[in-house]
Amino acid sequence: MKTLEEIRDFFKGDAYATSVTGIVIDKAENGHSSVSLVPDERHMNAVGGLMGAVYFTMADFAFAVAENCGLDPDSLTVTQSSQVNLMRPWKSGKVICNADIIKDGRATCVYEVKILDEAGRELALIITNGFKKTKR
Repeated sequence: MKTLEEIRDFFKGDAYATSVTGIVIDKAENGHSSVSLVPDERHMNAVGGLMGAVYFTMADFAFAVAENCGLDPDSLTVTQSSQVNLMRPWKSGKVICNADIIKDGRATCVYEVKILDEAGRELALIITNGFKKTKR
């Protein structure tokens, strides 16, 4: 099993999520991950709310970490589809995103991804389907 630092180092390759957006991996294990972000002016839309793309980026990244942190180095899982359900607006503070596997099949998987504010209120629920493939 890889250490959290090894996983963080590998996922620095997801530069949009880590460098541009600023998402941090807090926990990573097979089938589960937790990532977080402290939003700033870069993450806001024109009316001062958290941009919807931030929710999707966090969910997609949390899914990728949970699904790929312990896989065989010759295979990987990519997002096949995602359904994003925005529940309530973010007001302030850190945003936490947890990805948990629901179904792990031979060629596909399904994850439930929840985005929460610091108080634990659910901001978004995302269902992500992944497609497993061999690296070539």
